[in-house]
Amino acid sequence: MAADARQLDRLFEVIASRKGADAASSYTAKLFSKGVAACAQKLGEEAVETVIAAASGDRKGAIAESADLLYHWLVLMASLDLDPADVYAELERREGRSGLDEKAARAES
Repeated sequence: MAADARQLDRLFEVIASRKGADAASSYTAKLFSKGVAACAQKLGEEAVETVIAAASGDRKGAIAESADLLYHWLVLMASLDLDPADVYAELERREGRSGLDEKAARAES
């Protein structure tokens, strides 16, 4: 199977299946047991680690940290009972629109 963005959807299914599981049974279940704030904090930590790897020119590190970042983003989505497809739809809605126009529209709201 070729690696592509569909991996995120498959990973999200596995992550979502861990909700309510015994915290001792998996790292994901342990994250869920700590609550949304802890999941958000972990995402933030991974974002910082990704930035550090990128800023230092560490390509392998940036790849590894980006994978961690995406995993923890999916954990946060599941902890909030959000579907990543809703984020994908928002990205699609913005497609073809200037980033400057998008920011201006959000500022007006």
